[in-house]
Amino acid sequence: MQRLYDFLRRHPIGVDCFWALVLLGISVMSVAPQEEARGTDMTALIVPFVLLLCVVIALRRLMPEKMLLLAAALGLGQLALDVSTMPADFALLVIVYTVAATGARWASRTALAMGLCAAPVAQLRWPMEDAGIGGNIAITVFQAVPFALAWVLGDSIRTRRAYFAQLEERAARLEKEREAQAKVAVAAERARIARELHDVVAHNVSVMVVQADGAAYVLDAAPDQAKKALETISSTGRQALAEMRRLLGVLRTGEHQEAGEYVPQPDVQQIEDLVEECRGSGLPVDFKVEGTPRQLPSGLELTAYRIVQEALTNTRKHGGPNAGASVRLVYFDDGLGLLIEDDGKGAPHELYEEGGFDGQGHGLIGMRERVGMVGGTLDAGPRQGGGFRISVLLPLKPAH
Repeated sequence: MQRLYDFLRRHPIGVDCFWALVLLGISVMSVAPQEEARGTDMTALIVPFVLLLCVVIALRRLMPEKMLLLAAALGLGQLALDVSTMPADFALLVIVYTVAATGARWASRTALAMGLCAAPVAQLRWPMEDAGIGGNIAITVFQAVPFALAWVLGDSIRTRRAYFAQLEERAARLEKEREAQAKVAVAAERARIARELHDVVAHNVSVMVVQADGAAYVLDAAPDQAKKALETISSTGRQALAEMRRLLGVLRTGEHQEAGEYVPQPDVQQIEDLVEECRGSGLPVDFKVEGTPRQLPSGLELTAYRIVQEALTNTRKHGGPNAGASVRLVYFDDGLGLLIEDDGKGAPHELYEEGGFDGQGHGLIGMRERVGMVGGTLDAGPRQGGGFRISVLLPLKPAH
């Protein structure tokens, strides 16, 4: 049955032609006895009406407006030539429904008017002599009701189809919006990863350069110090490669990555390791923690780590010779405070705003973006007497 139903849905014109043939057969069988009983031969006049009304059924889906006009003309022809109602007139009811469901609006309104007028006009043209006035009125109402119901049903089908089409359009639009939002999210994530890569590369490479210069300087005079510097370069390089592998792995969306290849995101606890690394590279750093350390949201901890990393990297790159720095972490009840200062007298403030000598815009601009993502505030500028100062407040988001 399902195959038959699918076949019928794929061939609607064939279904209409089948019902047109059925209506033709019923009309022929019904009209022939009536003509013999009346003793007149109107076959030559009736047959064209029957055939054309069957054509209305067969072509109602292809050209509903034209078939409505043809049905109206055939109805007027029946009135003018005194061709009384017959089973083929059922086509008028069908075309009223079809036009109400799929035709143009003007055709739908015309079909309703035609349907409501068909029964009264037919009753006036061919009244029942023995029914009386009341009987003829009752018959007229009884015959007009099917036309009204057919129009109402067709118009309801039109409304329902329009509603479903609107739902499908809305669903398609929402799907496109979701795709657009997904693309925006991917772009934002890639921008975040770019900032991560900048922090990793800038910090670790600067440490490696400083250590390499120191090793070359003391290679002959102090081999042990040179060896220690080379070990620091090696460990720093491995750390940089591990973080870059983790970050770049996020971009390889089409490739399978082993979970063991990645390292955890840096957090506040690793800031002390970062400070020790800077001290080992020759940058004096004073590190203090105030308040009670506790677990913070991972995004906030990562932001704090990257800000300290960027600030110390800028101090090493732009602070000039003999520069020193201090890092202060303050745990508040409602957030985390950072204060990073240096006493360098090297690069001016503008270089920090431009992202350092590389000119890529990843200095204070990148810091502000990171702080803004967690709803924090950043205050940065030159210190009185020389050096640079960065003050950051990272609030804890209220629980929902």
